[in-house]
Amino acid sequence: MPGEHGGAARPGRRGVITVWLPTAESEALMGGLPAGFRADVWTGGPELPASADTVEVVVPPYGLTDAGLSRLAELPRLRLVQLESAGVEWIRPHVPDGVVLCNARGAYDRAVAEWVTGVVLAHLLRLPRFEQARRDERWDYTQTDSLEGKRVLLVGHGSLGAAVSPALAGFGARITAVARRPREGVHGVEELPGLLPEADIVVLLLPLTPATAGLVDASFLGRMRDGALLVNAGRGGLVVTEDLVAELREGRLYAALDVTAPEPLPAGHPLWSAPGLLLTPHTAGSNGTPPARAMALAKAQLVRYAAGEPLVNVIGGEGY
Repeated sequence: MPGEHGGAARPGRRGVITVWLPTAESEALMGGLPAGFRADVWTGGPELPASADTVEVVVPPYGLTDAGLSRLAELPRLRLVQLESAGVEWIRPHVPDGVVLCNARGAYDRAVAEWVTGVVLAHLLRLPRFEQARRDERWDYTQTDSLEGKRVLLVGHGSLGAAVSPALAGFGARITAVARRPREGVHGVEELPGLLPEADIVVLLLPLTPATAGLVDASFLGRMRDGALLVNAGRGGLVVTEDLVAELREGRLYAALDVTAPEPLPAGHPLWSAPGLLLTPHTAGSNGTPPARAMALAKAQLVRYAAGEPLVNVIGGEGY
């Protein structure tokens, strides 16, 4: 599997190292290339740069098609694929054996924490209801709610969870964290059945892996308390959509989704008309700062690569 070769991906040759960047602006975003590198731009199109026989590091554009992803196998000196994204499910099967895959863990933490906090507050303050009333020209006074004292279950507690937790706790929320492996102050996923009924808000921050796909199914949702809010800032495939739609239509649960499966939603998809849903088009990490953070991370990774030092954010055989 890609990444299982772990820590250091040593450059294949001395001298100038070629890296492919996803846009013409990428080099400026990272504050210039490190010494010893030259860059070409590959936006994912069918035409590969002339340096295809010598490129060692590729920072691919997010959302490459399968046709574009298949071109990675044509690069004989490729040693490292460094992503701008935190999620890797879209590219991992296409990374050739022996090539190290690293993600942009940490680049989106603050942006996602802002989005989660924003949609939770919008729900509690009834902002979607009041916006609809404005459109209907109705003065629709009702009591609103507060985040203070709310029990929030964070499902996924890597760097994203570590950023979201204090953001919500700052409003007085009581946080319970869950991760794949239990540790001090963090529960294991096997404890979810007992934790779900106690939560007012459940926030999904997990990556999409074979172990997490479809985790939020009818059984998971059925354990959530009446009136609870499900927030998905992870991946759409974590949720069995038809099971969630059934709960929304019954009015038993609410949801705020930044990710769906599929993306984008096709016309007529039931999520478009589902009640009790706040939906954004995968914008949680799009507040303006993450691209520069991702490219700064990529630059630091290039320095490690050139020096033969251990790389960070390596995606190993067990995933994240």
